[in-house]
Amino acid sequence: MRQEIVEIDKQLGIFRVTTLGERYYTKTIKDNPEGFSEYRFFPSSSWISGCYPKGIQYYQWLAKHGWDEAEGLKKEAGKKGSKTHYACEDLTKGNEVKIDSKYLNTITEQLEELTVEEYTNVKSFADWIAVTKPEILAIEITGFNDKYGYAGTIDYILRINGVVWIIDLKTSNYIWTSAELQIASYSQLDIDYKELGITDEEWKERKLAILQLGYPRNKNKYKFTEIENKFNLFLHAKAIWANENAKQTPKQIEYPISLKLEMDNVKVVGLEIKNNKLIEAGDIPAPPVVEPPKLTK
Repeated sequence: MRQEIVEIDKQLGIFRVTTLGERYYTKTIKDNPEGFSEYRFFPSSSWISGCYPKGIQYYQWLAKHGWDEAEGLKKEAGKKGSKTHYACEDLTKGNEVKIDSKYLNTITEQLEELTVEEYTNVKSFADWIAVTKPEILAIEITGFNDKYGYAGTIDYILRINGVVWIIDLKTSNYIWTSAELQIASYSQLDIDYKELGITDEEWKERKLAILQLGYPRNKNKYKFTEIENKFNLFLHAKAIWANENAKQTPKQIEYPISLKLEMDNVKVVGLEIKNNKLIEAGDIPAPPVVEPPKLTK
């Protein structure tokens, strides 16, 4: 079943649900410890931001590569970005990232070593941290906007030279408008910033930035770009998203929680059950060999 359910906060009952490429976050609205709880689904801000018109450069790129190749390139870029994010998160949590460290490939769903390109991305992040020396206030923090009905996960909230920044990591060479809208939406999430040690004044003056990792156009291999807060434009993209997905809901099918067969005295081709013990066909004794009768004159 092609889906992903990630527990974000067990205490608050917050999950992120991915099914068929469409991402929702869920929040518990009625907890029922003795049965099924009730949830509210929130579309992700990245999904919404992706509805913003891509622009002529994107369509030229699409025409150059064709649909199938373009989809493959996007999936590969997504895999590269995910592994880079996991490794950078490890670094900022104080863990060591080795050149042969393994991280989840989101396409194959298998752990695999970082590629040279991905390791370069992670090294550029480590270099930026070493130069900037930020105060790390939050890593991968999920928030909701109940008023406008969306949710998202902020990569980092940092304090740099007394200024609070919301930072989004990217491994692309370009910053598309959709990325600007995505981080603008993060700035309006209902975050308990005081719990992070941020004052009202600091939060009011918060800034947004995209940190491009593995950036090929300078020797540092990273680029830090401050982003204008385009939340109003994000709301326009959300209106487009709502129009295109008016009848869209998370894919839900009723299934039993688990499946189990009563295996007593059951026989399966190639297998035999004896005394509730499963015996493979190769372990079952062969029948006795019976000599054919001899012919007589």
